[in-house]
Amino acid sequence: MSAPSPHDLLKTLYTMAMMVEARDAYTGGHLWRVAQFSRLLAQASGLSVLEVERIALGGFLHDLGKIGVPDAVLNKPDRLTDEEYDIIKTHPQVGADLLAGHPLAELAMDAVLLHHETPDGRGYPQGRKADAIPLVARIVGIADAFDAMTSSRPYRAGMPIARALHIIEEHLGSQFDRELGLLFIALGREGQLAHIVGHSEPGLPLQTCPGCGPIIPLLRHQGDGDTVLCPSCAGEYRLQVENGLRRLMPTGRREPAQARQPRANPVLIEELVASAGVALLPRRRGLMGWLRAA
Repeated sequence: MSAPSPHDLLKTLYTMAMMVEARDAYTGGHLWRVAQFSRLLAQASGLSVLEVERIALGGFLHDLGKIGVPDAVLNKPDRLTDEEYDIIKTHPQVGADLLAGHPLAELAMDAVLLHHETPDGRGYPQGRKADAIPLVARIVGIADAFDAMTSSRPYRAGMPIARALHIIEEHLGSQFDRELGLLFIALGREGQLAHIVGHSEPGLPLQTCPGCGPIIPLLRHQGDGDTVLCPSCAGEYRLQVENGLRRLMPTGRREPAQARQPRANPVLIEELVASAGVALLPRRRGLMGWLRAA
């Protein structure tokens, strides 16, 4: 049997991350959004195409360790207790352990393990400070926090962009890298983040479940008349598309077994691999030699 190609190896990383996200009923599209925010911030920082793509990949994979978080905690429709938050805080190390055996692990390891480190040393899991936190982790940490603030949960609506940017500004140098944070704030105030906030893919805004409130991410191949399930309450809806606007019409049925099945998004994965592969995948050298030199 032939060894997997670099393209296939990269595809497995995106697929693993997307399958983990599919367990979370409340954050559909979070990985895509964090990857896009991270890419924009990396570009604004003047990094090379290679580094930009590595950082975007890290943004997509950063929550890989949430596969180790129980559903009762991951999908809790209320604020977490201290004990539950301690469980959530294990996900960077779990993700790093899961990623460690993959041939392309070094492309995303720092983002997965260290995206919750903060300049003041109060982050986790290692309590690193300032420049001891790799650049990719500082960038993904800002993107992740911004998406958390601007995304809706059952117990609160997502913040307006301006409010989330103000909070980042208030915590520059403590929770967020000062220089990178200022760049991100500038991007937001220039309107360069608005097309990503509240979307699960390019041009696809998230839908709100009329029955229970949490979001429903749509896929591009879903069209007028297609059946859509809420990943939280398992309510079934009929998608209506008219003049580019999408509406969910309840059918009165529930499909818990189908709604709870994690599903990857093969179209989006192929697009992500095609985009990242141009910069990240080796062309003239063997894979391991390329990784050692990267």
